[in-house]
Amino acid sequence: MNTLLIHPPQKDIRAEIKLAASKSECNRALIINALTGFKSTLTNISEARDSQTMQRLLASTDTVADVIDAGTTMRFLTAYFAVSGQEKIMTGTPRMCERPIGLLVDALRELGAKITYQNNEGYPPLRLEGFQATGKNSLTIRGDVSSQYISALLMVAPLLPHGLTLTLEGEIGSRPYIEMTLHQMGCFGIEYTADWTAKTIIVAAQPYTPRPYAIESDWSGASYWYSIVALSDDAEVELLGLKEDSLQGDSAIVEIMEHLGVQSTFTERGVLLQKTTAAPALGWDFTHCPDLAQTVAVCCAMKNIHLSMTGVESLKIKETDRIFALQQELRKLGAELREVESNHRYVVSQRTESIPEGTPSIHTYDDHRMALAFAPVAMVRPVLIEEPGVVVKSYPSFWEHLAQVTQIEELALS
Repeated sequence: MNTLLIHPPQKDIRAEIKLAASKSECNRALIINALTGFKSTLTNISEARDSQTMQRLLASTDTVADVIDAGTTMRFLTAYFAVSGQEKIMTGTPRMCERPIGLLVDALRELGAKITYQNNEGYPPLRLEGFQATGKNSLTIRGDVSSQYISALLMVAPLLPHGLTLTLEGEIGSRPYIEMTLHQMGCFGIEYTADWTAKTIIVAAQPYTPRPYAIESDWSGASYWYSIVALSDDAEVELLGLKEDSLQGDSAIVEIMEHLGVQSTFTERGVLLQKTTAAPALGWDFTHCPDLAQTVAVCCAMKNIHLSMTGVESLKIKETDRIFALQQELRKLGAELREVESNHRYVVSQRTESIPEGTPSIHTYDDHRMALAFAPVAMVRPVLIEEPGVVVKSYPSFWEHLAQVTQIEELALS
């Protein structure tokens, strides 16, 4: 087993970090570019494995499309390959084949896609065998399961003979990601109407217009540096390539971290992070930014800030069950995550007993965000991160960047 031992910094942190490109923006841009006939010019393509996998599979003529562990890639490509009439088998890792996709498949079938399950109903692998439009131009889909289903349908909607009217049922989760999808579609000439009160989005049949598009840096990746600054004795970090008016839902980290002791100042190049005073408690609804929950939970645990979280239900169906994973690993830091009400509110707090001695070894559960969220613990105490290579999924250069501010040792443990 490969493990990294990360030591606390020996001096004040002063750093300038060129963040990786946003894989959320990149994956949408790659699909839209394919829908223009690959006639657009994309710059700042993400080096994240998810985006590289998307790019490779879009260019491949193989019958089998193996997305590995990339949920967004699975959902977006399923919609793209289905509506464009391509015959493919969509598959991935064993964990990927445990992640539900039934809502998207049902919707695509209603529109005219021929899709069959190869093993378990509602889960990959899938066989796509062409598309014959049914003439249906309206669908109703739950809004509280995964915004990726909704984004997948929206991006292919202009190709449908009569466009698509999409009605979202119930609460709408991760709405900023849906708005990101619509905005990027608009950048390529697509006109749409979104009525968030009526929970209806209308996209007429129309062609995409090829255009150049530059992808922003990743706010999810930025969140780990916010945590590093929050947990450091003294730190000043400038993150390059971020915009104040970002499309990314995870830009909410700016407001969240104001409560945890980090001030953000936007510059011509990005955003400057500086230490301030933290609040004793934080309550936050992560419905629209669930990927920040792990980072914030770990940061609050280490700063002994009482955290109340809602909107984290989707964490159970990510790369791992992130609620369970957080519960297990936070205990190693002397903290606990517990559900306190039937409405799925979770609390992170320090336990009454003393913090466990020794260097905690964090199991990462084959989940990039577990490794990334727990790495900032090293600003306070040494920490071991098991299987650190998982960060390749979203932030391949993270360990190289972290090594600019503290010492990292690579260990080979049996």
